[in-house]
Amino acid sequence: MTTLSPNPDRNAMALALAAAAAGADAGETPVGAVVVRAGRVISVAHNLVEATPDATAHAEILAIRAAARRLGAARLPECTLFVTLEPCAMCAGAIEHARLKRVVFGAYDPKGGGVQHGARVFERLTCRHRPEVVGGVGEAQSAAMLRAFFQTLR
Repeated sequence: MTTLSPNPDRNAMALALAAAAAGADAGETPVGAVVVRAGRVISVAHNLVEATPDATAHAEILAIRAAARRLGAARLPECTLFVTLEPCAMCAGAIEHARLKRVVFGAYDPKGGGVQHGARVFERLTCRHRPEVVGGVGEAQSAAMLRAFFQTLR
């Protein structure tokens, strides 16, 4: 396990950005995710939607699954998820069920986001768990990587 210091949010986001870049190199939409507990990296993942093929193979879902396996627990109340893009509604639902303490994301997603945009999963009355949410950490790098990836597809 890697220990993060002195700025754990920026360092964890740097790991998520590196995972996103690896995903882009593999032909996946460049989204990376990292789960951290007590300053230690528990899991790192990038999208695998195209490779698997599985529409649910988002970086957040894969990182949560790996962290749960590694820690031997379905719920991760002491963990923070770092992700390069605002989670979609599906991933926000998984975050809710995993009971993650915090979610830190990079780029905002006005079209597909489910946290600050769209479904706003954590603001619904039926939401059973509301993590602390911090947006915009590493936003410029995350957004630039996504823009560059999609420009190559056009």
